[in-house]
Amino acid sequence: MKLKQLEGLIGGLDQFSNPKIELEQYPTGSHIASRMLFTAENSFGDVTNKVVADFGCGCGTLGVAAALLGAEHVLGIDIDPESLEIASLNAEELEVDIDFIHSSIKDLGWRGQFVDTVIMNPPFGTRTKGADLDFLSVALKVASQAVYSLHKTSTRDHVKRTALREFNAKSAEVLCELRFDVPKLYKFHKKKEVDVAVDLWRFVPGRHQS
Repeated sequence: MKLKQLEGLIGGLDQFSNPKIELEQYPTGSHIASRMLFTAENSFGDVTNKVVADFGCGCGTLGVAAALLGAEHVLGIDIDPESLEIASLNAEELEVDIDFIHSSIKDLGWRGQFVDTVIMNPPFGTRTKGADLDFLSVALKVASQAVYSLHKTSTRDHVKRTALREFNAKSAEVLCELRFDVPKLYKFHKKKEVDVAVDLWRFVPGRHQS
């Protein structure tokens, strides 16, 4: 599947109708989502025929993209039941199979390297400090192959240091810098749309003692 085709398919997915600020719910745009998954597959072979988990899946954009690229099995995890309903309808719309799990990432309880690849657009941690790194910590414990994640470019050094020193990542690489369009979703937003610089990371998990 070509990049433009993937972007076109996921561009029509439904997004949050009533986003929750405490969960930092912002839709992952089709431009970023398609490039994230296309790079994961075409540069590294981390999607097709793999077991892929979408952490904090929201409306399912990343998970649907993984399924469209031929993932063997996709799991979408989110704490918000309303988001999971939308995600389920999105998967149905594009006729892909995804198993959705209602859970916080911290409470998943998966043991060992449960999946091949984790994909995620975690909360940036502006409401709950360190929320993005909480997601990364769990992702690096359960993925056997790679973790793809978006983090604010302004946190680049901190993310790399934490992943390598504290989370036992074998490697942490910024694949590219992207512009994340944050539409005016909440009352406190003054501007119609804000561009946030984000890094697309690929982390390789280290070996864990089971």
